[in-house]
Amino acid sequence: MSPLSSIVFLPVSDIQKTYHFYHEILGLPVFQKQGDSLYIFDTGYGYFGFCQYADQRKPLSGEKGVCLSLNLKDNEAVLTKYEELKDKAEVYKRPAMHPSFPVYSFFLFDPDHYLVEFQKIADPSE
Repeated sequence: MSPLSSIVFLPVSDIQKTYHFYHEILGLPVFQKQGDSLYIFDTGYGYFGFCQYADQRKPLSGEKGVCLSLNLKDNEAVLTKYEELKDKAEVYKRPAMHPSFPVYSFFLFDPDHYLVEFQKIADPSE
């Protein structure tokens, strides 16, 4: 059996704020909405699912929590996306090369303080 795609489901404190951030600010299309407490967003090669659970479970967020990475075409696309988003969301780190990995990226916080990274992974042959 080969999977068709992947979905990561994460708890959130306010599904409407999450919807606004991922759809209205980041521009991710809604793949599916389930009831009033769950959205699945299409990232192009997989999905991010967010649920405001009835048991009020806490988000797994912050600097040491979950990081959601979106891969872009090249470093210029990373800079362009940064310029587009820097005044619309809380910036955690500005665009830079990662000190340990061949990645050029920047980071934002979403409403629950999940880190959202926009990155270009360097081609090892370059």
